Amino acid sequence: MKNYNRQLRNYWSIIFVCLLCPILLYAAVLVLPTHDDWASTTTPDFTPFFTKEHFLFYGYHWRPFDTWIGYIAGRNPRLLYPAFNHCLVVLGHTLCTLLLYRLLNMLGFRKTSVNITTFFFFITPATMATVLAVDSQNQVFSLIWSIVAFMAYIKIEKLKYVVWPLLIFIATLSKENGLMWALICPLLAYGFDIISWKTLKKDLFIGIIIIICYFVAIAILPKDITIHPEYTPGPLKVVKNFIKMGFSSFITVDYVYLLHAPKRNLLLAALTLILSAPFLCYMFLRKVSLYKQKKTICIILCMLIAVAPHLLTIFSMMHTYAGLPFVALLIANTTDEYKDNIKPIIASFLLFVLSAIMIDIHLWHESVESGLTGKRMAKEAVRKTGRPVKSVYLIMIEEDFTKLSSFCTIPYDAFGWGLAARYETDYKWPELICDTIVERTEDVYEKVSTMSRQVLQENSYDCVWIVDHENIDVHDNQAIHSVIHR
Repeated sequence: MKNYNRQLRNYWSIIFVCLLCPILLYAAVLVLPTHDDWASTTTPDFTPFFTKEHFLFYGYHWRPFDTWIGYIAGRNPRLLYPAFNHCLVVLGHTLCTLLLYRLLNMLGFRKTSVNITTFFFFITPATMATVLAVDSQNQVFSLIWSIVAFMAYIKIEKLKYVVWPLLIFIATLSKENGLMWALICPLLAYGFDIISWKTLKKDLFIGIIIIICYFVAIAILPKDITIHPEYTPGPLKVVKNFIKMGFSSFITVDYVYLLHAPKRNLLLAALTLILSAPFLCYMFLRKVSLYKQKKTICIILCMLIAVAPHLLTIFSMMHTYAGLPFVALLIANTTDEYKDNIKPIIASFLLFVLSAIMIDIHLWHESVESGLTGKRMAKEAVRKTGRPVKSVYLIMIEEDFTKLSSFCTIPYDAFGWGLAARYETDYKWPELICDTIVERTEDVYEKVSTMSRQVLQENSYDCVWIVDHENIDVHDNQAIHSVIHR
């Protein structure tokens, strides 16, 4: 009986993760696609499998696993999208949590620290922001392969410099953050005294060679690269992204209630912060001397390296995932220091878990609502069109409030710029959608009416869809199905 109780204490985090995984699976399947989920390569794809787009650099990224998921979803979109993708995200996050548990044990942390850290990683809103986003399986699987690469780096002796680069390359083909582990692996191993300073210098050089080889491969292989203005770096953008990363990684608060104006509720935001603050203060503020240790410095450097691709381009709540293993390592390292006085840590962690659950449920609810908004708009567009059409010109009137990640989206983003309507018709119609955004001015309704008439007179499109917030108006040459409401 004593051995049984000891086993429960040693593995309680894994037990809770396994119990919560089915619940999370059910919840995630209910989330519908919104925003750039419609434009990612994991959306249903009906092209032949053996095309260069499924294997080489295409659009913004070289992510063949994304395109393969899109190909699978395209076999039966109604059944598989987005459920197949969502199940992969949840199962991948669960596997990532189990790998983190194993890694923490390999690095020699105490059982209490391992369990608290493992459950923190699984349930914190910083990771749930990725799990509840449709196109985020790439974040999860890139981290899975990256952690496996690090385990191979510190355990394998023979063929180490074959297996390690191979796993880094696989992680990178999931998402570009994986490439950063070519530098992270030796640096993290050095921080935990697994390798010497001499080996660190040698392996960092090898890591740089791995990174160079990746970019040489991109330069040599056929590619179709499109650089969106959002991805162009700039000093001010880097500073803003760095601030976003710091807040989302180290401060647990309901950011929907705090930052999103239409849903703002400062009282509830403050409640989530108050509940989570004691644990976070114990972890990051009470043991300041730990920040002078080589181990802590290396962990923080690794975190910055891991999120560097997002710091230089675009950073939102879902992009925190790449740096969370290092936040977990900081927590495990700090918790070990409280071995003689662990009760306050456990009590504060329970409050943190309560705050995390409240935030996770709210994020899930907002994500579901955004998806349902897109679905309602798609049904309205199909109903008002009244017949299958081949081509649609979409005019969207600009909104005057901002979105928040993929949870609180602008309606026309939830509508997928018309792609949600194509999904609603089982991808039968429309075949072509061209979209434009019109600035919201005093004469905007006259302007879009004029644009609509010009498009229809040119006979270049079968009809025009006009999106005004969540309202869809349809104009065509046969009849005016509705008028624009001022």
